[in-house]
Amino acid sequence: MIKIFQLLGILFLALSVSGCADFSLFKETASSGKTAIAKEGMVVTAHPEASRVGYEILKDGGNSIDAMVGVHFALAVVYPSAGNLGGGGFLMYRENTGEISSLDFREMAPEDAHEDMYLNEEGNVIDGESLYGQKASGVPGSVDGMFTAHERYGSLPLERLIEPAIQLARKGFNITANQAKNYNNLRNRFLENNRNPGTVTLIKDEKWQEGDLLVQEDLARTLTRIKENGRAGFYEGETAELLVAEMKAGNGIITNEDLKNYRSVWREPVTGQYRGYTAYSMAPSSSGGIALIQLLKMSEHFPLQDFGSKTARTIHLMTEMERRVYADRAEHLGDSDFWDVPFTELLSDSYIAGRVNKISMDNATSSEDVRAMELENIAESEETTHYSIIDNEGNAVSLTTTINSAYGSKVFVEGAGFLLNNEMDDFSSKPGVPNVYGLLGGAANSIQPGKRMLSAMTPTILEKDGKLFMVVGTPGGSTIITSVYQTIVNVIDHNMTMSEAVSEKRFHHQWKPDQISIEEGAIDDAVIRELEEMGHRIKRRGSIGKVDAILVRPDGSYEGGADPRGDDWAIGL
Repeated sequence: MIKIFQLLGILFLALSVSGCADFSLFKETASSGKTAIAKEGMVVTAHPEASRVGYEILKDGGNSIDAMVGVHFALAVVYPSAGNLGGGGFLMYRENTGEISSLDFREMAPEDAHEDMYLNEEGNVIDGESLYGQKASGVPGSVDGMFTAHERYGSLPLERLIEPAIQLARKGFNITANQAKNYNNLRNRFLENNRNPGTVTLIKDEKWQEGDLLVQEDLARTLTRIKENGRAGFYEGETAELLVAEMKAGNGIITNEDLKNYRSVWREPVTGQYRGYTAYSMAPSSSGGIALIQLLKMSEHFPLQDFGSKTARTIHLMTEMERRVYADRAEHLGDSDFWDVPFTELLSDSYIAGRVNKISMDNATSSEDVRAMELENIAESEETTHYSIIDNEGNAVSLTTTINSAYGSKVFVEGAGFLLNNEMDDFSSKPGVPNVYGLLGGAANSIQPGKRMLSAMTPTILEKDGKLFMVVGTPGGSTIITSVYQTIVNVIDHNMTMSEAVSEKRFHHQWKPDQISIEEGAIDDAVIRELEEMGHRIKRRGSIGKVDAILVRPDGSYEGGADPRGDDWAIGL
């Protein structure tokens, strides 16, 4: 069987590099697709090519961190809407010994950043300035994050892990129908934001079609410099000079010193219990971990399993919990290197119980009546991407990464071929003024040099009785936290399989605006009427999140669930 997999791997590497990968054949021969069951390892990512790269690395004896590195660089090529070199993210890693580590490689504000940089002379936010163009970008962390994690936990040479991405960029890959639609829709935005559109590979005169070959020679050269020179291949030398030149050409403020000084940070994970399971998630500069644990701790006060999934009572109660958690997020969460985040207070049993006691079983609370915790001593388009990996030794990776809104600032670094992020919009440009996702913030998330902007990314790992149980995460901007929360509840409380939990329609509330956002078809009309009678305002919308997750089944096998909302793909060994 192993020899068959090896031959298949060689075949698919050849097909993929030539731009002709046929994953329908792979699906028939091995455990792969939107759902995969396997014994020896699992890779679930946002794109079939990236999943294939991770699969090949695991098959060749690499561990989950090795596969993570290969997947990350491959996504920068095949999934440019969120995969990146010019962004950042968060890694949650569990060794098979049970040791948990988390790495914050979130972008940082440049040294010349300041609180008023996106305000006009009247003190009002300048529309679009933190979203489009060079000035919207924070100092990228992704490349440093990959090298930092690999240095501690990797096993295969970095050259082996980066090479597949180089080949995908140089020889090309066939784009999906979703990608063709995106490139066509964003053509004018790319034209507006790039000084030399002829260098932007996503722009062409005729319309993109599914199956078109996308070749990215400048990006291949950038990846080759990283492969040959390591971290310095991005943060110094030719790539750094190209990035800084791009900054100078468009009023950006990232300097060579900003790039050279960037460092990822290992952080203590946020942890909590839920119905006998232990959840580990990210600490600030991500708000995801604290918010998720708050939601799970509140949920223990209610018999959600008895109430059922997608009933009015369950949706009402989960909404009321989400409303309170997002109020705390706006007031108290920010980069803990700059802000005294009240971890203990926000997660204390007494505070959680007090929040729950103010929830009515029958009536919605107005968000105007919900306030954050009061403490006397304290003054993301949704185009992120997540991937989950488990290797044959049981080491697990949960990683979420982004350049913020789809295709970041829409600016490609001329001559380097990668997109700049627009993560500066995730700071609070002005207290009380929402960002692109409608999220509010205050002093805790104000702009300061060297500070990491607050995120909602929530890469999470769950254990049961000291053993690995679930690896989960999603893109989705402000909806990330609630999507991860609902996926966990779907499995633990509603006994869904991983595939069912990932595919289930979702809903979202974030305190303000005071409304429940629901996916089309998520809730029966009768349930919606019942919620409206309780006082909830309902807003229908498109898809929420793209959860990619892995569940350890009772027999020890892995079930990979790839979200059907996108091109996501699970491959098992």
